[in-house]
Amino acid sequence: MTCTLNHVSSAVANNSTPVCGLRERKKRRTRDALVRAAWDLFHSQGYERTTVREITDAVEVSERTFFRYFASKEELALSPLLIASDAFIEQLRLRPADERPVDALRNALHAAAGLLEPGQLDAETDWEQHSQAVKLIESTPHLLAAHLMIGQRLTDGIIEVIAEREAVDPVTDRRPRIIAAVFCALMTTAGQVWGGDGGIDRLVVLADDYLAELVPTFRDSWH
Repeated sequence: MTCTLNHVSSAVANNSTPVCGLRERKKRRTRDALVRAAWDLFHSQGYERTTVREITDAVEVSERTFFRYFASKEELALSPLLIASDAFIEQLRLRPADERPVDALRNALHAAAGLLEPGQLDAETDWEQHSQAVKLIESTPHLLAAHLMIGQRLTDGIIEVIAEREAVDPVTDRRPRIIAAVFCALMTTAGQVWGGDGGIDRLVVLADDYLAELVPTFRDSWH
């Protein structure tokens, strides 16, 4: 994978901006230009009415070039969420082995959010685009199914990493699936309340609040 397309692995793992050659920087600039052109068109005429040809014409590249970076217009629209999901899983893998699973999830969320703030990695991690993607999904039924697939991918990644960390079999031990399901459900709830409005810090605070309330909600009396 190129430095452009492998957008979070080495950079997130090393907590630094990846070192790319001139050729890879040009590829990144082309990809970023396609993303910016696409979002401009989505805003001006809507997602459904925007074609790949219009996006490539705006950047003055061929459709073949577009498909070197994205499998479809849908993948481009969802790319900010995919980047965030990949960054989170990578940070979860890096958490110390002695952390409890819930603490590892919480700390990985903070670490990934910090890395994905504007200027920390590269233009692919623009949280303005992330906010736009959230709002676009809410208003575009066609993207909802694909968004569910991203959620399932995140859940599967959490199950895998937690099972590895705790040295348990996720097939016979239910706990990795339970904690992944609960965490993703809480993140979905926090994301719905956040709605793409405000910075990433607000989303992280909301997620923290929901995680903090989880045990008291089930353990304590409500009166």
